[in-house]
Amino acid sequence: MASGAFKAAGYSWRLFCGAYAIESNLKAAVARAGAKRAFVVCSPSVSQRTDTVRRIEAALGDQYAGVFDGIEKDSTYSSVHAATDAATGAEADLLIAVGGGSVIVAVRAMAIFMAENGDPFELMTQYPEGKPAYSPRLMAPKPPIINIPTTPTSAMNRAGTGLKNSDLDHRMEYFDPKTRPQAIFLDDAALLSAPPELIRSTATTVFAGLIGALSQLGTNPLSDGDQGHAFHLAHNAYVRLMDELDNPAPRIDLAVAAFLQNRAEDDGAPRFRGGSFSGNYAVSTALHIIYPHVGQGEATSVVHAPAMRLAETVDLAAARRVAEALGVWRDDMDGKEAALAVADALEAVYSRAGMPIQLRQLDIPRDGLAAIAGETVKNFNANAGARSAEAQIAGALHLLEAAW
Repeated sequence: MASGAFKAAGYSWRLFCGAYAIESNLKAAVARAGAKRAFVVCSPSVSQRTDTVRRIEAALGDQYAGVFDGIEKDSTYSSVHAATDAATGAEADLLIAVGGGSVIVAVRAMAIFMAENGDPFELMTQYPEGKPAYSPRLMAPKPPIINIPTTPTSAMNRAGTGLKNSDLDHRMEYFDPKTRPQAIFLDDAALLSAPPELIRSTATTVFAGLIGALSQLGTNPLSDGDQGHAFHLAHNAYVRLMDELDNPAPRIDLAVAAFLQNRAEDDGAPRFRGGSFSGNYAVSTALHIIYPHVGQGEATSVVHAPAMRLAETVDLAAARRVAEALGVWRDDMDGKEAALAVADALEAVYSRAGMPIQLRQLDIPRDGLAAIAGETVKNFNANAGARSAEAQIAGALHLLEAAW
């Protein structure tokens, strides 16, 4: 494209935000989708420790088709398969995801399995030996989805899906734009229902992602505006979050920030291309997949600053932008000095929030680092065949050693 030219894309969605958003708008949203049997999907903790599902049932009345409350952490294939059977048995024509990223991702997979005739193992991203990975096209119309996040998560309006399956040496990955939600509900009480440890972890993932996004230069005006405001919202909310656990405002702001960053990517901002300022998505994902006690936020905070410190070359303009946003820029800095200052500042922010900044704080055995590095190879988002397996593993292991 010519200089200054850009492309942007969008899709149909509605966002409902605030107190009693479920009671005020959910029934109409289901009707607008043309559905009559809305099926709720959540984790055991959401159904047993909160009143969110009961609120949904009361709001929907005869539109309510039932609930499956057995989705497991990291969206396991076995729990998603069981949920799909339950939704099919209930004759569901719309799916409502209530929870964090694991549940929202699981519902996307359910929509695919309910609609497509193929074997799930043939529909997922394929990694042919010696060739680039590819994702099969999933053409069947999907049942509509409504997402009610209980944590701020970038999963709320994406189209990619990754399921944990202990029988495979990698996640089951799918991509289908038709699994994007028709509506998102940022309900005050639903967001306040997440316990402190969970909300801190997911908020860390959102905040860290926006550090990487902020370092991207040359994005178009739409993406740049969304990313800039998303960082402002996330930064202000993150430093207040643990001191204001009973206040829905920081949680709402973090959720809106995640939504805006997703929209920036729809409008052309590249994902996973913030260089060293983005940490390492493949390493973080491998960490929390292999070790179930590690959340995605914790897996992010322990490698974020080390990735910056390891960078051999750092673009000065990108580094200055991030350093200025965090208040650590000095006019005599070069790119590397700015990156080091950002790394120190981030570790201070993470530590104040109660997040780990070293791998050893997560009780990860040092002799397990090689297995984590090996897990990073088959991660389509982070490495769609662009690097050799050997180079990917070597780079991941170098970072893990530095983060120890």
